[in-house]
Amino acid sequence: MKLGVFTVLFADQPFEEMLDYVKAAGIEAVEIGTGGYPGDAHAKLDLLLKSEAERERYLAKVKERDLTISAFSCHGNPISPDTTFAQKSDEELVKTIELAGLMGVPVVNAFSGTAGDSEQATYPNWPVTPWPNEYSELLKWQWQEKLIPYWKKIATFAEKHNVKIGLELHAGFLVHTPHTMLKLREATGLAIGANLDPSHLWWQGIDPVAAIKILGEAGAIHHFHAKDTAIDQDNVNMYGLTDMQPYGNVKTRAWSFRSVGYGHSLQVWSDIMSALRTYGYDDVVSIEHEDPIMSIDEGFKKAIQNLKAVNISEQPANMWWV
Repeated sequence: MKLGVFTVLFADQPFEEMLDYVKAAGIEAVEIGTGGYPGDAHAKLDLLLKSEAERERYLAKVKERDLTISAFSCHGNPISPDTTFAQKSDEELVKTIELAGLMGVPVVNAFSGTAGDSEQATYPNWPVTPWPNEYSELLKWQWQEKLIPYWKKIATFAEKHNVKIGLELHAGFLVHTPHTMLKLREATGLAIGANLDPSHLWWQGIDPVAAIKILGEAGAIHHFHAKDTAIDQDNVNMYGLTDMQPYGNVKTRAWSFRSVGYGHSLQVWSDIMSALRTYGYDDVVSIEHEDPIMSIDEGFKKAIQNLKAVNISEQPANMWWV
C-alpha cells in the first residue's frame, strides 16, 4: 500500500509548493479537494474541465514528482433540504466525477448526505433511534424518496465515466455504518462504495478490522483515510458517545480525533493494514489530520512515521516454506 495525504491540510500552500512538501515528507499519493466542505484550494473544477491543456499541465506537476492522485474529494450534502447547498453539492459532485474521468482519477470521495423530515424542511434531520415510531417512518421516507434515487443517478453517471464513489461513513449522514453502506450499494450499484475512515467507526463502537472484513468481502472499499480517535471512558459516562460538545473541549469530550497512533496502538494499526490487504484493498492509505492538540505539521509527520512502521508496501513472497 502507498501512503497518501488529503491535501486540504495544506490549503494555505500553493499547489506546487504543497506537492514538494508532501513528497519530501515521504508521501506517494495525494487526495485533492474539489469543493464542498474540503474546499478547492488545489483544484479549480471549471478551469480544469474546460481546458485539456490545463489538465495536462496539472497532471504533469503531479507526475514529475513521482506522485499519483488517489482521489478527488467534494464532501457536501446533495440531498440537504437547504436547496442552495444541495444544488451546489450536486453540481460539484457531478463536475468532479466528470473531471476524474477525464484525468484518470479512480475515486471521487463524498458524503451520502442527510435529508430533512419532509419536503417543507429547512434543516437536515438525522434519526438515530427507531422509536417513537415517527423516527422510523422518517428514516424510511429519507431513504426511499431522497437517498436511493439520488445515488442511483450518481452511480450510473460515475460508471459512464469509469469512476468509483467513496462515501465516508460519517455520523450525521444517512450512510455511516457498514450496514448502511451495503444497503445503499445494493440499491444503487457497484460504483458506490466506502471511503473507509476508522476514526468515525471507533466512536460508534465499530471495530475497524471487522468493518474491513465486512466491506472488503463485498468489494466495497474504494478508498481509505488514516485518522485515529481517542475515547475517554470517564467522559463517555457523563456525555455519551453522541457528545455534542465542541471538538476543542478535549478535557471533557467523550472522544476526540487524533493523529495515527495517538488513539490506538501501532498493533491495532498493524491489524488494520493487514486486514486491508487480506480483504482486497491494496491501494492508498490517505492521511487526514484533525487532531485538536497537535499542529498540522507535527500530526502529519507523526502519522507518516507511525504508518511507515506498520504499512505493508511490498507484494507478498511465494510461500517457500510450504
